[in-house]
Amino acid sequence: MIGGRLTALVVALGAVLAAPGVTGQAQAAGYRYWSFWQTGGSGWAYATQGPATARPADGTVDGYRFSVSADSQDASKPRSAPSFPELCADTPARPGAKRVGVVIDFGTGADAPAGEKPPSAQASGCASLPADATSAEALASVAGPLRYDSAALLCAISGYPATGCGEQVSAGERASAEPGASSPSAGQGPEGGSGAGADEAGADEAGATGAGADGAGAAAGKDTGKDTGEGATAAEGAEEGPSLGLFAGVAAVLALGGAAFWQSRRRG
Repeated sequence: MIGGRLTALVVALGAVLAAPGVTGQAQAAGYRYWSFWQTGGSGWAYATQGPATARPADGTVDGYRFSVSADSQDASKPRSAPSFPELCADTPARPGAKRVGVVIDFGTGADAPAGEKPPSAQASGCASLPADATSAEALASVAGPLRYDSAALLCAISGYPATGCGEQVSAGERASAEPGASSPSAGQGPEGGSGAGADEAGADEAGATGAGADGAGAAAGKDTGKDTGEGATAAEGAEEGPSLGLFAGVAAVLALGGAAFWQSRRRG
């Protein structure tokens, strides 16, 4: 009698541990995309608008980071933050124009698509633009070629990556991308990213690097984090491990098993 109940307990516990939600949380890492940052009071701050609508002031700096991340909280920042004077010292001011520094961090090998590697650690420049120009126009003026998808979302800066656009990445896929590693990858995770990969519902989030092409090929689209943008919020809790629901399920199964065991002893 007791053996039968214990067998049922083991089966039930196995069902809880094998639930689709549990394996999905353990395997999902996020989305691979370009995130968008702007200089704040103390270094980089996740942009509150996408580059298509953000209109940086003269003397500010925009940053882009390529990485894998689940959401804006997990996004990787550009790894260095040059000041505006450092970036624009050789670009003279012009009447009616503004100067905007641009920093591009291509990320790490751990976040690179299969078969690719970052072209360099970082690139930078200074854009001299009309006073009402957007961040997307500033990027287009200093880095090329840029690549967009059919929805006008930014997929590549300076030709990197050569393929892909905001694709979902599993934890195992990130691990295999780490140089010479068969162990889990470290890597940027998305600081990266413009921080943000969008969730599958395509929820808009600030800082997404989607860009709608304008005459200069630089206009950005909506902040749909999934394809490139900051703000992309993919699979939240991707690498956070077992959920609260899992522990609750295990506790319930153990409680039922314990009750059955003591009831059997009383009857015995």
